Amino acid sequence: MIFWFVSFVAALVLAPLLSGIINKVKAFFAGRKGPSLFQLYYDIAKLLKKDAVYSQTAGVLLKSAPCISLMATLTAALFLPFGMKISPAAFGGDIIFFFYLLGTARFVTVLGALDTGSSFEGMGASREVQFSALAEAAIFGCLGFLVLLTREFSLSGVLTGAELAVENGHLTSVLLTAFALFIVLLAENCRVPFDDPETHLELTMIHEAMILDYGGPDLAMIFYGAALKLYLFASLLVMLVFPATAGMSFCGVLTTIAGVFVVAVMIGIVESCMARFRFLKVPQMLMGALAASLLAVVCLLVFEKGVC
Repeated sequence: MIFWFVSFVAALVLAPLLSGIINKVKAFFAGRKGPSLFQLYYDIAKLLKKDAVYSQTAGVLLKSAPCISLMATLTAALFLPFGMKISPAAFGGDIIFFFYLLGTARFVTVLGALDTGSSFEGMGASREVQFSALAEAAIFGCLGFLVLLTREFSLSGVLTGAELAVENGHLTSVLLTAFALFIVLLAENCRVPFDDPETHLELTMIHEAMILDYGGPDLAMIFYGAALKLYLFASLLVMLVFPATAGMSFCGVLTTIAGVFVVAVMIGIVESCMARFRFLKVPQMLMGALAASLLAVVCLLVFEKGVC
């Protein structure tokens, strides 16, 4: 239990650091110094000292959405097997509950954007919902593979039980699932090539368009919630690719944290080497992720040694 708790606290503390790592990698490829690794910490601290300003046309949804979204993300974090250890909150079926908690966080953010009465924020909300619906199919394709592989139906069970994957000859299907999950990670966290978190072009904004009316503590909660969500998805990917340390203790904690930082470096490399896709290309990429996850299921059932 202590190793899970240490990893959970580390996730809460280190989540904003991922943004700094990504920006440093992008700055390295661009030949410049870039912002500090701790820039998001500074931004959150500065925003917490300010007051929020609300439009006269906005209602209670706009004011409550950041808090509800952050609470849903924090609750979802309780079910992740941090440090390769089973979560104390785990139960059968929490693998579905986990992702729908993250979906709830997005849902209230969309409602808050619509509550402003702004057609521009409504456009961003429409795009967010469309792409998330396509990403959901790829997510459940990955989950279907993990359930078939481990015969477990809890998030802790499928991730800690995946340590037998390579030993039983499932390397190809695991890599296909990891590829699909990485694409979903980029889409769900509004990263290039699906979205650009640093864009200022009105017609290309998705997530950023929905939070234009926020400031002060509300914007700080949105920034922190987005950083924590990125950390959760990166942890999922790490525990899928490097499950062999599931029986270890302190080594599992360090491996998970180091792996999350490696995922942040990979995101920085992707964003440095390619531009954001046109909107017509985004559904094709997400369907490609779904195809990769389904191909992993076929490889598991037909071409590899058999299900664990």
